[in-house]
Amino acid sequence: MKENLYPWLRQLTLKQMRGFTAVVNSGSASAAARELHLTPPAISLQLRDLENSIGLPLLERSDSGLVTTLAGQELLELSTSIQDSLIRFGEVIADLKGVDHGVVAVGVVSTARYFAPTVLAEFMKIYPQVKIQLLVGNREKTMEKLENMELDFAITGLPPDHFGVKKEFISKHPQIIIAPPDHRLARKRRISLSELQEETFLLREPGSGTRMVTDKLFARNRNLPGSGLEFGSNETIKQAVMAGMGIAVISAHTVAAELKEKRLVALDVKGTPINRKWFVVKHANKRFLPSAQALWNFVARNGKHYLPES
Repeated sequence: MKENLYPWLRQLTLKQMRGFTAVVNSGSASAAARELHLTPPAISLQLRDLENSIGLPLLERSDSGLVTTLAGQELLELSTSIQDSLIRFGEVIADLKGVDHGVVAVGVVSTARYFAPTVLAEFMKIYPQVKIQLLVGNREKTMEKLENMELDFAITGLPPDHFGVKKEFISKHPQIIIAPPDHRLARKRRISLSELQEETFLLREPGSGTRMVTDKLFARNRNLPGSGLEFGSNETIKQAVMAGMGIAVISAHTVAAELKEKRLVALDVKGTPINRKWFVVKHANKRFLPSAQALWNFVARNGKHYLPES
């Protein structure tokens, strides 16, 4: 072990480093003693033991007071780093003891951002001390973070199948085909897919869950095109459809407001809506702290109540 190269490292104690840091921050041994509820001689003894162990001076006197030497500056950085690590350890232990604290990293596929923040906000009203890190992205990037266990869990419509996960069903997630209100098929009923052969489809980028659904629809129906115009977000697709650029397969939850306001219409196409589901998903090996477990349970049980009407 490298520690054997520097045996004096084993003589350093947290108490000594706290005393040294307090002296540097307060400017004197007497002020540090008051802060730590010790006597000035006790602080002075800690500093002397530190310098004897290290074999270099840590502090020097100047006209403006005590200043750290190069060795002292390195020790100060080490002490600060150790204190930060101890605080983080304390936070973890607090999390293990209850739900009142903690940080939960939640991934949300971009389509789910129309309801997920509302669910999380309701949870935060119950547990205001729990911090939620919300990461929104397309399915491919979100599942990559889930696989690397950078997330506690994710909200998605298509759980991954290339690594082990645990999932719980939230609610149904219908996919529909939208068009502008003045589209030639807007008022027609029971439209066959062959009638859409000449339509321009507006697509999400590869890797998104919506694109995967659209590609499967194309693959099952030879009359549909195999490609179309690509866009990087549902919002852009909605605007493009309203502008008359084409039609699109999209989550009914993302266009609920536009359908209600009659800025878009859902075409009555045979085989739609395409039935999908919303899930909460975690890596099979991910171990939850109480705060993450509480949020998982809340989303799984209550998420359906915050979905837009579709």
